[in-house]
Amino acid sequence: MSQAVDWDLAQRVAFRVAERGTQPNLRSPEVRSIGRDFEEATEQAERLVAEATGLEVASNARAMVVDRRSWIRANVASFQRLLRPLTDRMAENGDGSGPMFEITRMMSGAEVGALLGWMSTRVLGQYDLLIIEDDKPDDQDMVYYVGPNIAVLERRHGFPAHEFRLWLALHETTHRAQFMGIPWLRRHFLGLVDEALDVVDPDPGRMMEAARRLMEARRSGEDPFRQGGLTALLAPESQQGVLDKLSGMMSLLEGHGDVTMDRAGADRLSESARFGRVLRARRSSARGLNKLLQRLVGIEAKLYQYQAGEAFIDAVERVEGAAFVERAWEAPDCLPSMGEIKSPKLWIERMNARAAA
Repeated sequence: MSQAVDWDLAQRVAFRVAERGTQPNLRSPEVRSIGRDFEEATEQAERLVAEATGLEVASNARAMVVDRRSWIRANVASFQRLLRPLTDRMAENGDGSGPMFEITRMMSGAEVGALLGWMSTRVLGQYDLLIIEDDKPDDQDMVYYVGPNIAVLERRHGFPAHEFRLWLALHETTHRAQFMGIPWLRRHFLGLVDEALDVVDPDPGRMMEAARRLMEARRSGEDPFRQGGLTALLAPESQQGVLDKLSGMMSLLEGHGDVTMDRAGADRLSESARFGRVLRARRSSARGLNKLLQRLVGIEAKLYQYQAGEAFIDAVERVEGAAFVERAWEAPDCLPSMGEIKSPKLWIERMNARAAA
């Protein structure tokens, strides 16, 4: 059966897009030093995160500094695995051959490639648990740092390299501690992702329904793109529950990552506040076509998740104390929904009722 996305084309397009803009060579002395620094920073960050969160991971993180092309290759593999249920279903719904199928396949590849190419110019670090194949253990559980992007940002803003690299490592190793230190979390997350993709219907009729829902949401002052981009919009109303769970979970994890990053490095990073201001401004600086792209693919929703997750944790801690947030790690049904992220009192009441039952 032919794949519904031309992944080879996606990679070629991504490479072309990634070549735009400033990026020092990975072999330059400036970038070569990043590899050495991140090995040390990642090891130190793991210790600090474990102390701050109590989440223990049996194995040590493996840090890898890559260029944009290497990051693209890794994420093409990740996208292939992640989207396989959806692309297989798309191929099954067509005849898998003929000129229209090939045109659609190439268009899908070009779109994915443009997205990954653009993202490769922005991403600084990434803990990737999606590149998981049972027969490729060496590709699992990696913490990536995109060296050229980091070097450009440090130079542009005059960041002290040692502090900034530790600050980045704190965020990525927090995500690793979440997924590797909470036994059920990785399996639960991937299950929700697969379930979310199962409800996406590529039928043209679904597109018309999505357009109707978008107009209705606009009239009522809502912003459906904030909940997860085009995927959330294409899912039928009867299946919004899984997206609500996924959005709530990601808001908590992203907010927890930012909070831990700031607290774990508080007495070691004199400029962490400035790092945070610059990256928050960078996250929200997209304009024009880039802004539209962020909205469609859900990147804007991810930016909202940082803010909402931090606000949720702050609200819970003010009422119940810092330790109460850890109740979320007890079981999958303890994770907050997106509605509870927006109204933390609801989650607090549910957790107290659960403890009393």
